[in-house]
Amino acid sequence: MSERQPIVVDTNILFSALLRPKSSFADILLGTENHFFVCEQVVIELFKLKEKLVKTSQLSKEDLISLNSRAAAHLLCKDIDENDTPHVALTLELNGLLWTGDKKLKEGLRRKGFNQFFISGSS
Repeated sequence: MSERQPIVVDTNILFSALLRPKSSFADILLGTENHFFVCEQVVIELFKLKEKLVKTSQLSKEDLISLNSRAAAHLLCKDIDENDTPHVALTLELNGLLWTGDKKLKEGLRRKGFNQFFISGSS
């Protein structure tokens, strides 16, 4: 089989990878070119388990994204849409790319010098 088949990840695997970022689960999820998918139930279950994730990982909710990233994101988003602050904060924290279809957000952030956007054929 030359084409990679999609791999559906259940909550337990994702939870394990989140709790132990140096585990084989995390290595496979983050270090391969496989295409992984989760159903919306995983998001619901992770939300229900968020307190356990924070407790078990021994990080506070605030430790997950630094104060500097949260403050910078707030300054970027405050007059555009403050609801997008967490997405921008995580993007800054990870030095990653933000994938959004919100044109108002993109234009506003670009005016402020933020240009860390993931560009796909449909966004």
